[in-house]
Amino acid sequence: MTGPVRDQASLGRASAALAVVCWSAGNIMVARLEMPGIQIAFWRQFIGFGVYGLVFLLIGRRLTWRTVRLVVPAGVLLGLEIGVFFTALRTTTIANATIIGALQPILLLAVASRRYRETVTGWLFGASAVAIGGVVLVMWGASSEAVWSPRGDLLALLAMVLFSAYFVVVKDIRASVDTFTLQTVAMMIGAVTVLPIAAIEAGTPVLPVPSGRQFIWLLVLLAVPGTGHYLMNWAHLHVSLSVTGLLILGIPVMSVLGAWLILDQHLTPVQALGGVVVLGVLAGVVRRDARLASRGGT
Repeated sequence: MTGPVRDQASLGRASAALAVVCWSAGNIMVARLEMPGIQIAFWRQFIGFGVYGLVFLLIGRRLTWRTVRLVVPAGVLLGLEIGVFFTALRTTTIANATIIGALQPILLLAVASRRYRETVTGWLFGASAVAIGGVVLVMWGASSEAVWSPRGDLLALLAMVLFSAYFVVVKDIRASVDTFTLQTVAMMIGAVTVLPIAAIEAGTPVLPVPSGRQFIWLLVLLAVPGTGHYLMNWAHLHVSLSVTGLLILGIPVMSVLGAWLILDQHLTPVQALGGVVVLGVLAGVVRRDARLASRGGT
């Protein structure tokens, strides 16, 4: 592997890891925003399109119908995933939603092997299983609720499938669409997709306008987890799907750690053990990927 390509791969891994940190912080922020999940999804995408779209025009970019057609599937999937997942977080326990979401790497490993011919070894599957076990420990240690919601769990499962499909679609088009254009158009399409669903849920054709405090939190969500999407979209061109999929398992661990550090929430020994397991496995996966890349492997 040549020097510039190796540098891009290293930056890609760092970008994907930073995206996971941004998404982890976003989970904490959503808890501060008093608004239905599907409305959060719409307003974040709508405001995001306004901000990115303005910059897009100011720097002299122009859209083509070919680009819009390429990005439409990604925008639809992104809008639906955000709306469904935020709704799931308000319907079932956070532990259930997170553990169901932790199944995503297994699905992406299968897709990476069959669709992109990535080498998915027994070691990688074993690492995934251990990391998922660590996620279960983290969330089991956090949950003191004895109730559960079948509807909420199904929504969490649907969100996991939608997010996995979004990863695949973005990876397919990244060579044809630059990251900034992808982010801008995806937010526009996502907002259009979610609007009728949010209106039906609200029972009104016109959604309530966010209050000043809500608007500030929506801007924060755009700046932090929204930037996470930008970073991961850039990384898709330089990092294998199997690695980016596994890195997602860091989200619940870092969310719990952030809640402990920032919100002063209790951190149990079981959670700490699970977090060490997950982060240790992910560190090993990233180091192994870097080592294989330096040797010209896959």
